[in-house]
Amino acid sequence: MSERNKQDYDIVVIGGGAAGLMCALTAGQRGRRVLIIESSNKIGKKILMSGGGRCNFTNLLVETDNYLSANPHFCKSALSRYSQWDFISLVEKHRIPYHERKHGQLFCNESSKHILNMLLVECREANVEIKTQCHVDSVTQATPGKSGFEIRCAAETYESQSLVVATGALSIPKMGATGFAFKLAEQFGIKVLRTRAGLVPFVFDGPIGSMCERLAGVSIESELQVAPEHSRFQKSFREQLLFTHRGLSGPVALQLSSYWSESTPIELDLFPDLDVGSWFIKAKTQRPNILLRTLISEILPKTLTLELENLCWSNNAETGLSNWSNDALKSIASRLKRWPILPAGTEGYRTAEVTVGGVDTEELSSKTMQSKRHPGLYFIGEAVDVTGHLGGFNFQWAWASGHAAGRDA
Repeated sequence: MSERNKQDYDIVVIGGGAAGLMCALTAGQRGRRVLIIESSNKIGKKILMSGGGRCNFTNLLVETDNYLSANPHFCKSALSRYSQWDFISLVEKHRIPYHERKHGQLFCNESSKHILNMLLVECREANVEIKTQCHVDSVTQATPGKSGFEIRCAAETYESQSLVVATGALSIPKMGATGFAFKLAEQFGIKVLRTRAGLVPFVFDGPIGSMCERLAGVSIESELQVAPEHSRFQKSFREQLLFTHRGLSGPVALQLSSYWSESTPIELDLFPDLDVGSWFIKAKTQRPNILLRTLISEILPKTLTLELENLCWSNNAETGLSNWSNDALKSIASRLKRWPILPAGTEGYRTAEVTVGGVDTEELSSKTMQSKRHPGLYFIGEAVDVTGHLGGFNFQWAWASGHAAGRDA
């Protein structure tokens, strides 16, 4: 390739999503000459589709406990140096109307396009160049052990002092997700931790799967956890649970999926606010002729109650509470409070909102996101082994990690 086909930049950012855009505009504001390379035909596709088109762009209640990582302390530096309040200030600077929903979630009043346009305006003002439909064929380090990279695309070769990898991970491949970041990390000898789909619905087979199919569309508030004896994470979540044709979804299932591992049972509490055993025994005294399904239907949807009856007390379906023993009622109550069910799996990366795992944080500086072994090489956003809970936390990690790299690269 002739010399005139080579273009020099201070920084090349591979990936034009949330983290890449934040990194680029931050570096551009420092006077760095920045190029964003995006393989798809549009910048910021995930931003546009997030939050049902309203973009849950951050959360008022960001804490390190909202993140899952092999090193739970790694995210602290970036999140403290570029907080939710910093991003909210940027949103307000651009006069984008937004509102708070439950659990501190912030959404645009109108459209996700406002967040993307805000980032593009900031990039333009910082003289950031953006090239779409630009597929990277190869990346090489100019001199091993020193900074400087050559990025070859089909028609061009780009040289840069610093290279920032912001290509995301494996979730939602129809949006262009690939394992590019992981392959590049491995090319440079950087450890990548095992990945799996996170924030994703559970699927079931057998009787539970058939039950979920019959209940598709039913939603209840519940508490869900991985069975404690099977998990090193003592995490439980309370939110809406949605039965689907394939299994369980809704916020509570999505949250737990990031902590779930294959062949591990989960426990469902259908009455998170209630001492069910005491409720049953009190009803036995005060309403002796009532059927158990009639009592439970006062709280749970009737369709769900009938399914539970078929599973748990079909032989006593027509027996009034006065004819139940206290031990039998307590046994049913215990099952409804800690109902163990075994997922067949999850829907996988096809519908997952995030990828759990990724580039090992032990390989990176928590302050700058730079590789400890390869000067000038940075990994940010979802590619790194930092996964947020549902509710704007993954966007905040994108903003914070992108800003950290943009301040340093």
